[in-house]
Amino acid sequence: MSILPAPSTPIYLLDLRAEHARIQAELDEAVQQTFADAAFIQGPAVRAFAAELGTYLGGATVVPCANGTDALTLALMSLRLPAGAEVIVPAFTYVATLEAAALLGLRPVLVDVCPDTFNVDPAAVEAAITPRTGAIMAVHLFGQCADLEALRRISSQHGVALIEDNAQAIGATFRFADGETVFAGTVGEVGTTSFFPSKNLGAMGDGGALLTRDPARAALLQQLANHGQSQKYHHQHIGLNSRLDTLQAALLRVKLRHLPAATAARQAVAARYDAALATISGVRIPARDPRSTHVFHQYTVTLEEAGRRDDLQHFLRRCGIPSIVYYPLPVHAQAAYAYLGYRAGQFPVAERLCGAVLSLPIHPLLAPEQQEYIIEIIKQFV
Repeated sequence: MSILPAPSTPIYLLDLRAEHARIQAELDEAVQQTFADAAFIQGPAVRAFAAELGTYLGGATVVPCANGTDALTLALMSLRLPAGAEVIVPAFTYVATLEAAALLGLRPVLVDVCPDTFNVDPAAVEAAITPRTGAIMAVHLFGQCADLEALRRISSQHGVALIEDNAQAIGATFRFADGETVFAGTVGEVGTTSFFPSKNLGAMGDGGALLTRDPARAALLQQLANHGQSQKYHHQHIGLNSRLDTLQAALLRVKLRHLPAATAARQAVAARYDAALATISGVRIPARDPRSTHVFHQYTVTLEEAGRRDDLQHFLRRCGIPSIVYYPLPVHAQAAYAYLGYRAGQFPVAERLCGAVLSLPIHPLLAPEQQEYIIEIIKQFV
């Protein structure tokens, strides 16, 4: 146990109560306005939120939907891939990324990730392309862009669609070699995001969105998300019933106004972690791709000695500090995807990371004294 005095207030991985308390009056006003409008499905706040988020993301068209998994599914549906087409997916990701492909009768093809950034390895992506490849699903993991320079080149050269799973990196940007700077989720044919409550831009329930710069694809996505309708009772496509409800959109409009400040606060917390943990032996801080900003959905350290991650997590827990493992099991080891035929050892980086990574508390209101306590406990453990 720690000999240090614990902070006077509990430490949380994410303190939504405190975050919402600071903007409670704005949230209450949004709720009351929604009740007054009484347009709970496809109400005015949905259109307003889509426009405002699109402006925030540099002019992308935003198509709201019911959740992040639906967004991934709709993105793939818009490609009109034949049954059995291959979709390249990182082996170190949340299962929803390949779940969307599997549900549509497509075949997920897993590739390994980079050991430093945790994002998909472009060389592995290129090596996995076959005549059956229909799409590359790039995940911007933990808040930092994947290598969009290489992925855009590979996508273009091979005539393969690029889909960006941007559920964890809303607001992150990437700078290309020619100086062009773009927002994550706006480079490929379609970007997707989630408004699950724990996300950097989180609703008070489920929600998601699709991002594109192609007006024709935006129109198709809007139809696919609403039963495939071109107009009411006229169905051009087989679609989904996947709509962001008006109340969530109204609340997200409020939270979007505060997102830049919240992102800056997360980055300040990450900088304090960096400064304190960079010199600790056996603990590796998150790597930065200098071309990408990092919005720190998670602050994830890597324990270099095998087996030490679980020991550190238990020690932190005894000292009143929560932490979480994203992800404890690589997707090819999940029982649901045994049919893909992958074996242990095929994706060594992903498999090693699953036994070595640990995400520490990070949120805009993590107090300096709370963070100092976390840092001192980690130093004590080492």
